[in-house]
Amino acid sequence: MAKKEFVFRGKTEEEVKSMSPQDFMELIPARQRRSLKRGVSEEHKTLLKKIKANKRNIETHCKDMVITPQMIGATIKIHTGKEFAPVEIKFEMLGHYIGEFVSTRSRVAHSAPGVGATKSSSSLSVK
Repeated sequence: MAKKEFVFRGKTEEEVKSMSPQDFMELIPARQRRSLKRGVSEEHKTLLKKIKANKRNIETHCKDMVITPQMIGATIKIHTGKEFAPVEIKFEMLGHYIGEFVSTRSRVAHSAPGVGATKSSSSLSVK
């Protein structure tokens, strides 16, 4: 059985890459289209310039940027609040926000009671 090729709203990767920005905006959902119509901020412009220049180790805090066809294939390090997590942009991610692919919240794991704990909390067994 042949592997099924992914298409974005009925368009192949080559067709999407050759589209104008206005044609691409017609394919994405309303929320993303609206944020692109308003124009991109200066941080987004510098990120796009770095991606076009094929720079290595691109780090950004812009989690609210919509993934466009020119970003496909780039590896971007996105800030999670503590560190930069690398994310490789793939064709399937088109139209989503960059921040959707980075977890900013981690599981809280508590250890043993600390100094100054009450006698009742220090008597609990630590497993």
